[in-house]
Amino acid sequence: MSRIEEALAKAAGMMSGGRAVETMPHPMRPGAARVPMGEKRIGGVRLPEETLVVINDPLSPMAEEYRKLKEAVVKMTKRDRFDNLIVVTSATVAEGKSMTAVNLAACLALEYDHTVLLVDADLRRPTVHKYLQLGARKGLSDCLREGIDVGDLLVKTDIGKLTVLPAGTPVANPVELFSSETMRKLFQEMKTRYSDRYIIIDTPPVLPFAETRSIARMADGVLLVVKEGQPSLGQIEETLESLDAPVLGIVFNGTQQQHRTSYYYNYSE
Repeated sequence: MSRIEEALAKAAGMMSGGRAVETMPHPMRPGAARVPMGEKRIGGVRLPEETLVVINDPLSPMAEEYRKLKEAVVKMTKRDRFDNLIVVTSATVAEGKSMTAVNLAACLALEYDHTVLLVDADLRRPTVHKYLQLGARKGLSDCLREGIDVGDLLVKTDIGKLTVLPAGTPVANPVELFSSETMRKLFQEMKTRYSDRYIIIDTPPVLPFAETRSIARMADGVLLVVKEGQPSLGQIEETLESLDAPVLGIVFNGTQQQHRTSYYYNYSE
């Protein structure tokens, strides 16, 4: 049995035993944080994106799973040193990695002890600004192309201590930007300038595109989002092997399980 099969089997065993979240601190030996399907809440005030559950439906089981994920991340990143730069990605498209990045960032930012910078580095299909209703504005790509100071482009939100660096102006070929020395210096500057913050980076999926591999090399850790039933074990293995960075864990997204009370949490992105 491969290490990925072992991780998936362990996750299934955890769910049957009533445990929802566990991440393994050993690099390249991921455990699993399991995010169940959430119920749609009717009525009340919410941001436009229903999948921002930690804000829109904070008492839901799905929001609670994100809080458990947050606790696991804090435990692994605040030890002898503060490993504050975390990449959130996936093997393939449409696995919910942006949703996970935004909810994790919001969970961290809502705590008194944490400030968070959420960076939308998915220049091919940026969605963070849509989740948070920020509108189109300059951001990361403009820092890289025009040399604009990153501090001038940060957007403060009303979600705790959450600040966002949007993706910025669309570019034709993002891989050229992310393979540049300018990109390396920018991310190193962000890590140094905001050394007391968590920096959560939403990136493109790994297998279709090259730029995430460059970003991951500068990260302190990677969270790999896996949508249940979508990538094959071979694709997950290939993704992990291509990432030259410690993998903090696997986040199972879009799962559906029957509880002892015989009801389902239903979620569709």
